[in-house]
Amino acid sequence: MSLNAEKIRAEFPIFEKRAALKKPFIYFDNACTTLKPRCVIEAQTRYYEEYSACAGRSVHSLSKKTEEEFEGARKSVAAFFNADAESVAWTRNATEALNLVAHSLDFSKKNNVVTSVMEHHSALLPFQQLALARKIKLEFVQPNADGEFAASDWTQKIDRHTRLVVVHHTSNVLGTQPPLREIVKAAHDAGALVLVDAAQGAPHHAIDFRREAFDFMAVSGHKMLGPTGIGCLVATRALLEEMPPFLVGGETIESVSLEKTVYAKPPKKFEAGIQNYAGAIGFAAACDFLKKIGLRDLEEHERKLAQSIAGELAAVKNVKLFGRNDADAWKRKSGIVSFNVAGAPPHEIALMLDNLAGVCVRSGVFCAEPAFNVVLGAPRGAVRASLYLYNTGAEAETFVETVKKIASAY
Repeated sequence: MSLNAEKIRAEFPIFEKRAALKKPFIYFDNACTTLKPRCVIEAQTRYYEEYSACAGRSVHSLSKKTEEEFEGARKSVAAFFNADAESVAWTRNATEALNLVAHSLDFSKKNNVVTSVMEHHSALLPFQQLALARKIKLEFVQPNADGEFAASDWTQKIDRHTRLVVVHHTSNVLGTQPPLREIVKAAHDAGALVLVDAAQGAPHHAIDFRREAFDFMAVSGHKMLGPTGIGCLVATRALLEEMPPFLVGGETIESVSLEKTVYAKPPKKFEAGIQNYAGAIGFAAACDFLKKIGLRDLEEHERKLAQSIAGELAAVKNVKLFGRNDADAWKRKSGIVSFNVAGAPPHEIALMLDNLAGVCVRSGVFCAEPAFNVVLGAPRGAVRASLYLYNTGAEAETFVETVKKIASAY
Protein backbone atom coordinates (compact mmCIF):
# COMPACT_ATOMS: atom_id res chain seq x y z
CA MET A 1 0.00 0.00 0.00
CA SER A 2 1.53 3.31 -1.10
CA LEU A 3 1.27 6.57 0.75
CA ASN A 4 -0.91 9.34 -0.75
CA ALA A 5 1.04 12.51 0.04
CA GLU A 6 -1.49 14.81 -1.61
CA LYS A 7 -4.32 13.45 0.52
CA ILE A 8 -2.20 13.69 3.66
CA ARG A 9 -1.39 17.35 2.96
CA ALA A 10 -5.07 18.21 3.44
CA GLU A 11 -4.61 17.32 7.14
CA PHE A 12 -2.00 20.08 7.59
CA PRO A 13 -3.47 23.61 7.84
CA ILE A 14 -0.13 25.25 7.04
CA PHE A 15 -0.34 24.22 3.39
CA GLU A 16 -3.69 25.98 2.94
CA LYS A 17 -2.41 29.04 4.83
CA ARG A 18 0.74 29.25 2.72
CA ALA A 19 -1.20 28.74 -0.51
CA ALA A 20 -3.38 31.72 0.38
CA LEU A 21 -0.25 33.88 0.39
CA LYS A 22 0.33 32.89 -3.26
CA LYS A 23 4.01 32.29 -2.61
CA PRO A 24 5.88 29.03 -3.29
CA PHE A 25 6.34 26.81 -0.24
CA ILE A 26 8.28 23.55 -0.12
CA TYR A 27 9.14 22.28 3.34
CA PHE A 28 12.29 20.12 3.23
CA ASP A 29 13.49 20.82 6.80
CA ASN A 30 11.76 17.92 8.51
CA ALA A 31 14.85 16.62 10.30
CA CYS A 32 14.85 19.92 12.20
CA THR A 33 11.14 19.93 13.01
CA THR A 34 8.00 18.71 11.28
CA LEU A 35 4.77 20.44 10.39
CA LYS A 36 1.71 19.76 12.55
CA PRO A 37 -1.50 18.03 11.45
CA ARG A 38 -4.91 19.37 12.40
CA CYS A 39 -5.56 16.56 14.91
CA VAL A 40 -2.48 17.56 16.94
CA ILE A 41 -3.43 21.23 16.94
CA GLU A 42 -7.01 20.41 17.92
CA ALA A 43 -5.95 18.02 20.70
CA GLN A 44 -3.92 20.80 22.33
CA THR A 45 -6.69 23.34 21.80
CA ARG A 46 -9.22 21.06 23.51
CA TYR A 47 -7.03 20.99 26.62
CA TYR A 48 -6.79 24.80 26.74
CA GLU A 49 -10.46 25.40 25.91
CA GLU A 50 -12.25 22.56 27.73
CA TYR A 51 -10.32 21.34 30.79
CA SER A 52 -7.23 23.47 31.34
CA ALA A 53 -6.20 22.40 34.85
CA CYS A 54 -3.37 20.67 36.73
CA ALA A 55 -3.15 16.88 36.77
CA GLY A 56 -2.77 14.92 39.98
CA ARG A 57 -3.08 17.84 42.41
CA SER A 58 -6.65 19.01 42.86
CA VAL A 59 -9.76 16.84 43.29
CA HIS A 60 -12.19 18.83 41.13
CA SER A 61 -13.55 17.54 37.83
CA LEU A 62 -11.26 19.58 35.57
CA SER A 63 -8.19 18.26 37.35
CA LYS A 64 -9.50 14.71 37.07
CA LYS A 65 -10.12 15.19 33.34
CA THR A 66 -6.59 16.55 32.86
CA GLU A 67 -5.15 13.59 34.75
CA GLU A 68 -7.15 11.17 32.62
CA GLU A 69 -6.04 12.73 29.33
CA PHE A 70 -2.44 13.19 30.47
CA GLU A 71 -2.02 9.58 31.56
CA GLY A 72 -3.94 8.41 28.52
CA ALA A 73 -1.37 10.24 26.40
CA ARG A 74 1.43 8.41 28.21
CA LYS A 75 -0.24 5.08 27.41
CA SER A 76 -0.63 6.02 23.73
CA VAL A 77 3.01 7.08 23.34
CA ALA A 78 4.19 3.98 25.21
CA ALA A 79 2.07 1.74 22.97
CA PHE A 80 3.52 3.42 19.88
CA PHE A 81 6.96 2.13 20.94
CA ASN A 82 5.65 -1.14 22.45
CA ALA A 83 6.70 -0.12 25.95
CA ASP A 84 4.94 -0.06 29.32
CA ALA A 85 3.36 3.24 30.31
CA GLU A 86 5.40 3.15 33.54
CA SER A 87 8.55 3.12 31.36
CA VAL A 88 7.80 6.50 29.75
CA ALA A 89 8.97 9.64 31.56
CA TRP A 90 7.94 12.96 30.03
CA THR A 91 10.72 15.42 29.22
CA ARG A 92 10.85 18.70 27.31
CA ASN A 93 12.64 17.03 24.39
CA ALA A 94 15.19 14.34 23.52
CA THR A 95 17.95 16.61 24.82
CA GLU A 96 16.52 16.59 28.32
CA ALA A 97 16.00 12.82 28.15
CA LEU A 98 19.67 12.34 27.25
CA ASN A 99 20.75 14.66 30.05
CA LEU A 100 18.51 12.79 32.48
CA VAL A 101 20.42 9.56 31.85
CA ALA A 102 23.80 11.29 31.96
CA HIS A 103 23.10 12.83 35.35
CA SER A 104 21.08 10.08 37.01
CA LEU A 105 22.88 6.89 35.99
CA ASP A 106 25.41 5.57 38.51
CA PHE A 107 28.96 5.56 37.09
CA SER A 108 30.72 4.80 40.41
CA LYS A 109 31.56 1.15 39.67
CA LYS A 110 32.16 1.33 35.91
CA ASN A 111 32.66 4.69 34.24
CA ASN A 112 33.61 4.05 30.61
CA VAL A 113 31.18 5.48 28.06
CA VAL A 114 31.45 4.56 24.39
CA THR A 115 29.94 6.84 21.74
CA SER A 116 30.79 8.04 18.23
CA VAL A 117 31.94 11.16 16.42
CA MET A 118 28.69 11.13 14.43
CA GLU A 119 26.45 11.91 17.40
CA HIS A 120 24.24 14.97 17.72
CA HIS A 121 25.53 17.55 20.19
CA SER A 122 22.63 16.71 22.50
CA ALA A 123 23.96 13.17 22.88
CA LEU A 124 27.62 14.19 22.99
CA LEU A 125 27.74 17.23 25.28
CA PRO A 126 26.21 15.76 28.47
CA PHE A 127 28.85 13.03 28.47
CA GLN A 128 31.63 15.36 27.39
CA GLN A 129 30.81 17.46 30.45
CA LEU A 130 31.01 14.39 32.69
CA ALA A 131 34.35 13.44 31.13
CA LEU A 132 35.75 16.94 31.65
CA ALA A 133 34.71 16.68 35.30
CA ARG A 134 36.52 13.32 35.42
CA LYS A 135 33.37 11.45 36.35
CA ILE A 136 33.55 9.19 33.29
CA LYS A 137 36.00 8.12 30.59
CA LEU A 138 34.73 8.83 27.10
CA GLU A 139 35.75 6.78 24.06
CA PHE A 140 34.83 7.58 20.46
CA VAL A 141 34.07 5.19 17.64
CA GLN A 142 35.16 6.37 14.19
CA PRO A 143 33.16 5.58 11.03
CA ASN A 144 34.60 5.23 7.54
CA ALA A 145 34.93 8.21 5.18
CA ASP A 146 31.26 7.85 4.16
CA GLY A 147 30.13 8.19 7.76
CA GLU A 148 29.12 4.53 8.07
CA PHE A 149 30.02 2.00 10.75
CA ALA A 150 30.89 -1.67 10.72
CA ALA A 151 29.81 -3.65 13.76
CA SER A 152 33.48 -4.28 14.58
CA ASP A 153 34.07 -0.53 14.94
CA TRP A 154 31.86 -0.70 18.04
CA THR A 155 32.64 -4.15 19.38
CA GLN A 156 36.36 -3.31 19.52
CA LYS A 157 35.60 -0.42 21.89
CA ILE A 158 32.99 -2.10 24.10
CA ASP A 159 34.45 -4.22 26.89
CA ARG A 160 33.89 -5.21 30.52
CA HIS A 161 34.83 -1.70 31.66
CA THR A 162 32.02 -0.11 29.60
CA ARG A 163 29.10 1.22 31.62
CA LEU A 164 27.11 2.84 28.81
CA VAL A 165 26.99 2.96 25.02
CA VAL A 166 25.46 6.13 23.55
CA VAL A 167 24.45 5.80 19.91
CA HIS A 168 22.07 7.39 17.41
CA HIS A 169 19.27 5.38 15.84
CA THR A 170 19.50 7.40 12.62
CA SER A 171 22.07 10.05 11.70
CA ASN A 172 20.67 13.55 11.31
CA VAL A 173 23.56 14.31 8.94
CA LEU A 174 23.34 11.41 6.49
CA GLY A 175 20.17 9.51 7.36
CA THR A 176 22.24 6.36 7.91
CA GLN A 177 21.78 3.81 10.67
CA PRO A 178 24.54 2.14 12.69
CA PRO A 179 24.44 -1.65 13.27
CA LEU A 180 22.20 -1.32 16.32
CA ARG A 181 21.44 -5.01 16.81
CA GLU A 182 25.13 -5.89 17.00
CA ILE A 183 25.88 -2.89 19.21
CA VAL A 184 23.16 -3.81 21.69
CA LYS A 185 24.31 -7.44 21.83
CA ALA A 186 27.96 -6.48 22.35
CA ALA A 187 27.02 -4.03 25.09
CA HIS A 188 24.81 -6.48 26.95
CA ASP A 189 27.36 -9.28 26.61
CA ALA A 190 29.87 -6.95 28.30
CA GLY A 191 27.41 -5.99 31.03
CA ALA A 192 26.93 -2.48 29.64
CA LEU A 193 23.76 -0.46 29.00
CA VAL A 194 22.64 1.18 25.75
CA LEU A 195 21.19 4.68 25.37
CA VAL A 196 19.72 5.28 21.91
CA ASP A 197 19.15 8.81 20.61
CA ALA A 198 16.00 8.15 18.58
CA ALA A 199 15.15 11.77 17.79
CA GLN A 200 15.72 11.08 14.07
CA GLY A 201 14.73 7.42 14.12
CA ALA A 202 11.34 7.50 15.84
CA PRO A 203 9.61 9.73 13.23
CA HIS A 204 10.58 7.46 10.34
CA HIS A 205 10.91 3.87 11.52
CA ALA A 206 8.74 1.51 13.54
CA ILE A 207 10.70 1.05 16.79
CA ASP A 208 9.74 -1.82 19.09
CA PHE A 209 11.42 -0.92 22.37
CA ARG A 210 10.97 -4.40 23.88
CA ARG A 211 12.18 -6.29 20.82
CA GLU A 212 15.15 -4.01 20.19
CA ALA A 213 16.18 -4.47 23.84
CA PHE A 214 17.36 -0.89 24.28
CA ASP A 215 17.90 0.14 27.89
CA PHE A 216 17.16 3.83 27.30
CA MET A 217 15.68 5.68 24.34
CA ALA A 218 15.36 9.45 23.94
CA VAL A 219 12.56 10.87 21.76
CA SER A 220 11.40 14.35 20.69
CA GLY A 221 7.73 14.91 19.84
CA HIS A 222 8.25 17.86 17.50
CA LYS A 223 10.24 15.79 14.98
CA MET A 224 7.31 13.38 14.55
CA LEU A 225 4.38 15.77 13.96
CA GLY A 226 3.97 16.56 17.67
CA PRO A 227 4.22 19.88 19.52
CA THR A 228 7.47 21.54 20.48
CA GLY A 229 8.54 21.36 24.12
CA ILE A 230 7.58 17.72 24.67
CA GLY A 231 9.57 14.50 24.49
CA CYS A 232 10.17 11.44 26.57
CA LEU A 233 12.68 8.99 27.93
CA VAL A 234 11.68 5.39 27.41
CA ALA A 235 13.58 3.06 29.74
CA THR A 236 13.31 -0.30 31.43
CA ARG A 237 11.36 -0.14 34.66
CA ALA A 238 14.22 -1.62 36.71
CA LEU A 239 16.61 1.13 35.64
CA LEU A 240 14.09 3.86 36.39
CA GLU A 241 13.62 2.36 39.84
CA GLU A 242 17.39 2.48 40.49
CA MET A 243 18.06 5.98 39.21
CA PRO A 244 17.60 9.06 41.40
CA PRO A 245 15.52 11.97 40.05
CA PHE A 246 17.26 14.44 37.78
CA LEU A 247 15.10 17.43 38.81
CA VAL A 248 13.17 17.58 42.06
CA GLY A 249 10.12 19.44 43.30
CA GLY A 250 6.36 19.13 43.12
CA GLU A 251 4.92 15.86 41.79
CA THR A 252 8.20 13.94 42.28
CA ILE A 253 7.49 13.02 45.89
CA GLU A 254 5.51 10.71 48.13
CA SER A 255 6.26 12.64 51.31
CA VAL A 256 8.52 15.46 52.53
CA SER A 257 9.79 16.36 55.98
CA LEU A 258 12.56 18.70 57.03
CA GLU A 259 14.79 15.69 57.52
CA LYS A 260 14.14 13.59 54.43
CA THR A 261 12.07 13.09 51.28
CA VAL A 262 10.52 9.92 49.93
CA TYR A 263 10.32 10.13 46.15
CA ALA A 264 7.49 8.83 44.01
CA LYS A 265 7.66 5.70 41.90
CA PRO A 266 8.85 6.13 38.33
CA PRO A 267 8.06 7.71 36.00
CA LYS A 268 6.59 10.39 38.30
CA LYS A 269 9.86 10.92 40.19
CA PHE A 270 11.40 12.25 36.97
CA GLU A 271 8.59 14.72 36.24
CA ALA A 272 9.15 17.72 38.49
CA GLY A 273 6.66 20.57 38.52
CA ILE A 274 3.70 21.36 36.29
CA GLN A 275 3.97 19.34 33.12
CA ASN A 276 3.31 20.23 29.50
CA TYR A 277 -0.14 18.62 29.54
CA ALA A 278 -1.19 20.03 26.18
CA GLY A 279 2.13 18.95 24.67
CA ALA A 280 1.81 15.37 25.92
CA ILE A 281 -1.77 15.16 24.66
CA GLY A 282 -0.69 16.56 21.29
CA PHE A 283 2.24 14.14 21.15
CA ALA A 284 -0.14 11.23 21.66
CA ALA A 285 -2.36 12.54 18.84
CA ALA A 286 0.71 12.66 16.58
CA CYS A 287 1.54 9.04 17.42
CA ASP A 288 -2.02 8.00 16.63
CA PHE A 289 -1.85 9.87 13.31
CA LEU A 290 1.43 8.18 12.34
CA LYS A 291 0.07 4.78 13.35
CA LYS A 292 -2.89 5.24 10.97
CA ILE A 293 -0.59 6.31 8.13
CA GLY A 294 1.77 3.38 8.71
CA LEU A 295 5.48 3.91 9.32
CA ARG A 296 6.52 1.33 6.73
CA ASP A 297 4.69 3.19 3.97
CA LEU A 298 6.01 6.50 5.29
CA GLU A 299 9.58 5.23 5.29
CA GLU A 300 9.31 3.85 1.76
CA HIS A 301 7.76 7.09 0.49
CA GLU A 302 10.40 9.45 1.85
CA ARG A 303 13.26 7.12 0.92
CA LYS A 304 12.12 6.96 -2.70
CA LEU A 305 11.90 10.76 -2.87
CA ALA A 306 15.32 11.22 -1.28
CA GLN A 307 16.94 8.57 -3.45
CA SER A 308 15.50 10.24 -6.55
CA ILE A 309 16.80 13.64 -5.45
CA ALA A 310 20.26 12.26 -4.67
CA GLY A 311 20.41 10.47 -8.01
CA GLU A 312 19.65 13.71 -9.84
CA LEU A 313 22.05 15.84 -7.81
CA ALA A 314 24.89 13.34 -8.21
CA ALA A 315 25.01 14.23 -11.92
CA VAL A 316 25.05 18.00 -11.37
CA LYS A 317 28.35 19.78 -11.90
CA ASN A 318 29.72 21.51 -8.77
CA VAL A 319 27.44 19.51 -6.44
CA LYS A 320 29.04 17.22 -3.85
CA LEU A 321 26.86 14.66 -2.04
CA PHE A 322 27.78 13.38 1.40
CA GLY A 323 27.48 9.69 2.15
CA ARG A 324 26.98 6.74 -0.15
CA ASN A 325 24.43 6.96 -2.95
CA ASP A 326 24.24 3.37 -4.21
CA ALA A 327 21.09 1.22 -4.11
CA ASP A 328 22.38 -0.97 -1.29
CA ALA A 329 23.11 2.04 0.91
CA TRP A 330 19.60 3.43 0.39
CA LYS A 331 18.10 0.24 1.85
CA ARG A 332 19.37 1.47 5.24
CA LYS A 333 18.90 5.24 4.89
CA SER A 334 16.05 7.60 5.65
CA GLY A 335 14.88 10.61 3.65
CA ILE A 336 17.92 12.86 4.10
CA VAL A 337 20.13 14.30 1.35
CA SER A 338 23.11 16.40 2.44
CA PHE A 339 25.21 18.19 -0.14
CA ASN A 340 27.34 21.23 -0.95
CA VAL A 341 27.83 23.39 -4.02
CA ALA A 342 31.50 24.03 -4.76
CA GLY A 343 32.55 27.57 -3.94
CA ALA A 344 29.34 28.48 -2.12
CA PRO A 345 28.76 28.67 1.64
CA PRO A 346 25.92 26.33 2.73
CA HIS A 347 23.92 29.19 4.24
CA GLU A 348 24.07 31.06 0.94
CA ILE A 349 22.65 28.06 -0.92
CA ALA A 350 19.85 27.71 1.65
CA LEU A 351 18.90 31.37 1.27
CA MET A 352 18.87 31.11 -2.51
CA LEU A 353 16.64 28.02 -2.39
CA ASP A 354 14.19 29.93 -0.22
CA ASN A 355 14.31 33.10 -2.32
CA LEU A 356 14.05 31.37 -5.70
CA ALA A 357 11.53 28.61 -4.99
CA GLY A 358 10.33 28.88 -1.40
CA VAL A 359 12.29 25.76 -0.44
CA CYS A 360 13.00 25.45 3.28
CA VAL A 361 16.16 23.47 4.08
CA ARG A 362 18.74 23.34 6.86
CA SER A 363 22.30 24.55 6.38
CA GLY A 364 25.41 24.48 8.57
CA VAL A 365 26.67 21.66 10.79
CA PHE A 366 23.24 20.45 12.02
CA CYS A 367 24.35 20.28 15.68
CA ALA A 368 26.90 17.62 14.68
CA GLU A 369 30.09 19.62 14.25
CA PRO A 370 32.56 16.77 14.96
CA ALA A 371 30.96 14.72 12.18
CA PHE A 372 31.72 17.45 9.65
CA ASN A 373 35.20 18.25 10.95
CA VAL A 374 36.51 14.77 11.73
CA VAL A 375 34.74 12.58 9.17
CA LEU A 376 33.29 14.54 6.25
CA GLY A 377 35.93 17.25 5.87
CA ALA A 378 33.41 20.07 5.62
CA PRO A 379 34.00 22.50 8.49
CA ARG A 380 31.33 24.90 7.24
CA GLY A 381 28.80 22.09 7.13
CA ALA A 382 26.39 21.35 4.31
CA VAL A 383 22.90 21.87 2.95
CA ARG A 384 20.35 19.28 4.10
CA ALA A 385 17.07 18.40 2.43
CA SER A 386 15.02 16.17 4.71
CA LEU A 387 11.77 14.60 3.54
CA TYR A 388 8.58 13.47 5.24
CA LEU A 389 5.14 12.02 4.57
CA TYR A 390 3.60 15.17 3.04
CA ASN A 391 6.37 15.86 0.51
CA THR A 392 5.64 15.11 -3.15
CA GLY A 393 7.44 14.15 -6.34
CA ALA A 394 6.59 17.54 -7.84
CA GLU A 395 8.31 19.26 -4.92
CA ALA A 396 11.37 17.06 -5.40
CA GLU A 397 11.53 18.03 -9.09
CA THR A 398 11.28 21.74 -8.26
CA PHE A 399 14.01 21.37 -5.66
CA VAL A 400 16.40 19.59 -8.05
CA GLU A 401 15.83 22.12 -10.83
CA THR A 402 16.47 25.00 -8.42
CA VAL A 403 19.72 23.43 -7.18
CA LYS A 404 20.82 22.95 -10.79
CA LYS A 405 20.15 26.61 -11.51
CA ILE A 406 22.11 27.70 -8.44
CA ALA A 407 25.03 25.33 -9.13
CA SER A 408 25.36 26.58 -12.70
CA ALA A 409 26.21 30.03 -11.35
CA TYR A 410 29.37 28.77 -9.59
